[in-house]
Amino acid sequence: MTDIFKALSDPTRREVLRILKSGPRSAGDLAEAFPVSKPTMSAHFSVLRTAGLVSTQKTGKSVIYHLNVSVLEEALLGFASAFGFGENRASGRPAKEKELP
Repeated sequence: MTDIFKALSDPTRREVLRILKSGPRSAGDLAEAFPVSKPTMSAHFSVLRTAGLVSTQKTGKSVIYHLNVSVLEEALLGFASAFGFGENRASGRPAKEKELP
């Protein structure tokens, strides 16, 4: 989960994820959306891949990035459950609130 939150901590990487929400994009198309160098974007892509938030597909000379929504959902659910929010996933019922001392 640390890799996921590290990836989400950067506004450029969050914007890449927002762009990918509308569908797969090539690395070149994504890089053109940002005023930074290609090596910088490559480093951002690497962080997103390491976190499992994106997957890649090689198509000829292009690398196509896909958003892995399930990884993001699991991270957010795990984060919420760590603080007692959300549903009891096994029963489908809301989780009981913990009483504070």
